[in-house]
Amino acid sequence: MTLPTETPRSPGNTVALLQRVAETGRTPVGFVLNGQARVALAGDTVLTAVLTHTARLRHSEFSGEPRAGFCMMGACQDCWITTESGQRLRACATFIEEGMRLVTGEEGRE
Repeated sequence: MTLPTETPRSPGNTVALLQRVAETGRTPVGFVLNGQARVALAGDTVLTAVLTHTARLRHSEFSGEPRAGFCMMGACQDCWITTESGQRLRACATFIEEGMRLVTGEEGRE
């Protein structure tokens, strides 16, 4: 297996944890992440939508370490994210919707 020599980057040249390599023909879905307009694809979870644009979902409230989800099936409590209105969502079990406004707490860190 050959590993990529370059870290995937999203538009705006920020490091992205996930890089889309398939199913690129699905309908685009616009959303806002930390005040920036972003695009995901219909059928993406919030977790996938966020991690194709950044390297982490949030920082742990206990250790401050970066977190990006763990179990990917809604059992571990590691993928909570907040909307701009304060609603908490489980990112791995919630599908992205047009116009969602998400906050990761990364605005001042990257």
